[in-house]
Amino acid sequence: MIAFTAAEIAEITNGRLDAHPGITPLSVVTDSRESTHGSLYVAKPGEHADGHDFVAAAFAAGATLALVERPVSAPDGTPYPSVLVPDAVLAMGALAAEAVRRIRAARNREGSELTVVGITGSAGKTTTKDLLAGILATQGNTVAPQGSYNGEIGVPLTVFRAGTDTRYLVIEMGATGIGHIRYLAEMVKPDIGVVLAVGTAHAGEFGGVDNIALAKGELVEALAPAGTAVVNLDDERVAAMRARTSASVLGYSAEGRGDAAVQALHADTNAGGHPEFDLQLPDGETGLHVSSRLIGAHHVGNLLAAAAAAWAAGVPGEAIANSLSSQTAASRWRMERTERADGVTIINDAYNANPESMRAALRTLADLGRGRRTWAVLGAMLELGEDSIREHTAVGTQVVRLNISRLLVVGREARALYVSAVQEGSWGDECLFAETVEEAYELLDSELQPGDLVLFKSSNSVGLRHLGDRIALPRQTPQPADERSTLL
Repeated sequence: MIAFTAAEIAEITNGRLDAHPGITPLSVVTDSRESTHGSLYVAKPGEHADGHDFVAAAFAAGATLALVERPVSAPDGTPYPSVLVPDAVLAMGALAAEAVRRIRAARNREGSELTVVGITGSAGKTTTKDLLAGILATQGNTVAPQGSYNGEIGVPLTVFRAGTDTRYLVIEMGATGIGHIRYLAEMVKPDIGVVLAVGTAHAGEFGGVDNIALAKGELVEALAPAGTAVVNLDDERVAAMRARTSASVLGYSAEGRGDAAVQALHADTNAGGHPEFDLQLPDGETGLHVSSRLIGAHHVGNLLAAAAAAWAAGVPGEAIANSLSSQTAASRWRMERTERADGVTIINDAYNANPESMRAALRTLADLGRGRRTWAVLGAMLELGEDSIREHTAVGTQVVRLNISRLLVVGREARALYVSAVQEGSWGDECLFAETVEEAYELLDSELQPGDLVLFKSSNSVGLRHLGDRIALPRQTPQPADERSTLL
């Protein structure tokens, strides 16, 4: 982390200093439970809790300074050392922007550079981020988000993990409205911007897919002329963003677009569902074969996006191909495969869901499940607005047409999916509905048989990722009370 004194934090954030000016935090946290010795605790108001209520807990755990929106005092009336600001989240952003500026300046003085890569898109951001970080880590010190830290809080927290020894900084950028990505891009000033896709995720919040395209394109608009925009030419809305940037454009295509400089030649999936292809890069280097360890043909686009961004960052082609061939999924609940001892296979892809990723996951289930009994355990795709019923209906139809053996729909918000499958011709025990996750667990626990292949897919808050984890583990047999007490 770049070191800021309390006095500097107050100056950068236009805050009021109520602490010793020389206090220098060693880390930044927004959760009091993550506070350690020397932490700066950011007391941000939240949807379900107010961070100011946990200032005391943060200091008890070792925090030495707080960023607050109102004064907070200890039980004896003594104010906690703090910097008072109008908006704690915006103050985090200002600190992050200054951290990036200082890292660039320090590296330039040493004759090296910091390369910042921003990644956005309606689907595939985290997988692409993980792949790119894996490639770049072979070339130099790389900092990338933990999990899906991609918003106005997650991006600064990622930046705060970087230091003057950081060579590559990978930033995942999410948005729920116009202007969000522009704000994040102004904060970190990416050298390379990657736009993966414009889908229908969050269409309800944005007010339509066209507005999603406007928002995602803010990343390429923020690039300097010396930068590089990496764009998916298979997505018409993304391809159109070429006209919105002054940076150089590097297009990639998994579908063989002739104007794409980065392509996957002879692409296929092997018996394990892993993508394989020959990687074509702009310099024409040949013999670059990629044999990915990810699951699903839809990952070809993510692999190409990571390859294009790495090439733009100056990584040699051979290093790119070798890294892509060695990496497994780095973040949880993204086509995460578990083989149970009884022969049941679980594919847990329930970190999130939108119509595009749902269709891709179902196609992978059908491909992998040839000769096996397949289960699609599906929950709602949230934030689709007025398109929700239509999109869930389309997924139900697809399940039947892919000849998935069993469909289990979980939760009333996804009932349109169940109804459409029944209307398409799936009936009896082929198509089941569970009101709750617990009801779905009991059904699966009693119905699964050795050799079954089970896909879990839903939006994050539906909770099917946790159901998938439970099903992936054998049921624990409770011990008698006396045996439990012996172990304690």
